[in-house]
Amino acid sequence: MPFPPWKGIFFVMNLEEIREFALGLSDASEGLPFGPTVLVFKTNGKMFLLLPLDTEQIQFNVKCDPELAIELRETYPEAVLPGYHMSKIHWNTVLVNDILKTSQLQEMIRHSHELVQNGNKKSRTKK
Repeated sequence: MPFPPWKGIFFVMNLEEIREFALGLSDASEGLPFGPTVLVFKTNGKMFLLLPLDTEQIQFNVKCDPELAIELRETYPEAVLPGYHMSKIHWNTVLVNDILKTSQLQEMIRHSHELVQNGNKKSRTKK
């Protein structure tokens, strides 16, 4: 066999793996403030990940640096979209499909978490 059988195969995350990854980030908590169909993950009281539980295809919303958000949408137009019901400048909706690898999905969640944590630190030091 010329290459490992898994080469080129993308293993995508399921809802529980996304949840576990998000809760593993520092100061992360989860709740259902919008009802039973959307898990909301926060750090220091601010949202960094929204995970709908009632969509046919797994997807989530994450905060993103505005320039990077545009770059990701242009690079992965079938997987990264402007944030659904969110600020299109600061949020992306990410479709969990075979286009993005697990490591890329995790990096987008981590980036969102860091933006929210750093934003909170900035706002606290300005007061």
